[in-house]
Amino acid sequence: MPPDVCIIFVDTLVYEMGVMTEFIKSPEDFNDRYSRQILYEPIGVEGQRKLAKSRVLLVGCGALGTNLAQTLVRAGVGHLRICDRDYIERNNLQRQQLFDEDDLALNLPKAIAATKKLRRMNPSVTVEAEVVDVNHRNIERLLEGADLLLDGTDNFETRYLINDVAVKTQRPWIYGAVIGASGLVMPIVPGETPCLRCVFDQAPPAELNPTCDTAGVIGPAVSIIAGFQAVEAIKLLCGKADALNRSLMSIDVWTGRVVNLNVDASREAGTCACCCQRDFSYLDGRTVSTIDALCGRNAVQIQPGSKREIDFAAMAKKLGPVVDGEVSHNRYLLKARVGDYSLTLFADGRAIVQGTDDVDMAKSLYAKYFGA
Repeated sequence: MPPDVCIIFVDTLVYEMGVMTEFIKSPEDFNDRYSRQILYEPIGVEGQRKLAKSRVLLVGCGALGTNLAQTLVRAGVGHLRICDRDYIERNNLQRQQLFDEDDLALNLPKAIAATKKLRRMNPSVTVEAEVVDVNHRNIERLLEGADLLLDGTDNFETRYLINDVAVKTQRPWIYGAVIGASGLVMPIVPGETPCLRCVFDQAPPAELNPTCDTAGVIGPAVSIIAGFQAVEAIKLLCGKADALNRSLMSIDVWTGRVVNLNVDASREAGTCACCCQRDFSYLDGRTVSTIDALCGRNAVQIQPGSKREIDFAAMAKKLGPVVDGEVSHNRYLLKARVGDYSLTLFADGRAIVQGTDDVDMAKSLYAKYFGA
């Protein structure tokens, strides 16, 4: 392989986060590591070179995120920035492939544990961790230099934020979602394909929006959805955008049903607030949850960015199997208990999480059980 086709290799040892790694040093190492991928004609040497120069921002390092990160690092993406606000819990180990019992014992943030493993998998890839809640105040900084955004999130508010910044900055991103045994994948190329808000102009009602904590999820579904996200990402990063699957792919791994939905009409209508009207309300901070620690009460109040009318009966049915004790509700509010935390949900979507003054913990509980 000609020298100008190779990435620049660092001929030094580096010590990072307690792990000693040796960077790949020669074109031969490069050729050997990626030989099977280079043999695949649509990628080839040129595609591998482009991959090695690419920069990716991954938002969320849970089930989808760990799968995506591992696949892209093994594939030889040049730079991966991982952003996640959460820490590892035992129930993550069933489907979040980068984590194990040692990480749990060390009480590590997900982004840190993932980065340590990924650097050992492929030292030629630059992987950096950001233990941060991605929001309208920091997403443009986190996106600096990135060619592509990947969705490893679990809530619509963050996805709409990603969509806003992607459309505003003309960067592609790959939407992905999985619950139970089914999921969705859609590559979004601003100016060419429908954006997320073209297809889903608003999030589904909370009581009809299941999460992994209320409906469960199986590992194979995660792997398959992340796999489809990753292959669309590799197409873009290799300069093969003409090969994109420009549909909304719906996959049920339990039944084997795969449907490609043509969503072009949603963009052609010309009514999308984001990509047609250029209204970036999530990025501007006009549509964003407000979170306040309640002084002296060991509680946090969360006000969603957009008004949500809650069907308490449907929400109680959703929460019943996964919370501690009975779910009580009347026409004004719903109450449930999860471990040490008491959750109170009001009719407009506002909630008070009692038992903590940690806003990140409260936000995580809200997303898990009320489907933010």
